[in-house]
Amino acid sequence: MNWRLIFMLSLFGLAMAIATVFWVPEKAEWAFWLAIFLINAYLIAKNAAGKYFLTGFMVSLVNCVYIVGAHVLFYATYMDNHPMMAQMGGHMPMHNHPRLAMILMGPLFGIGFGMVQGLLAWIAGMVFKKPAAAV
Repeated sequence: MNWRLIFMLSLFGLAMAIATVFWVPEKAEWAFWLAIFLINAYLIAKNAAGKYFLTGFMVSLVNCVYIVGAHVLFYATYMDNHPMMAQMGGHMPMHNHPRLAMILMGPLFGIGFGMVQGLLAWIAGMVFKKPAAAV
């Protein structure tokens, strides 16, 4: 497992964690994440020595730490810039403790998106497979 690659790719997640708090509107967030997932998948396929799915999965788990951390730390700003999320959170269990709810639910989203990132990385690994060395 290439932990350096995982850490380097997770920096996209750190950038997005901060960007979603301050600048990226919630309606456009999906497009940014899609681009990041596709770029990560390609870079994993080109730089990982196998284990594409696991590498992609681990990138998303590390991203989860950054995202939850930023959203909890800057909770008021995040909610001010994401009114649909604030409205939805009011109807969720633990609505009286939204930061705790984020901390508890964040890893579940990390696992879910990790499955997506892992699948994309695996597909990219098959598409961009390195040719076998000539003997």
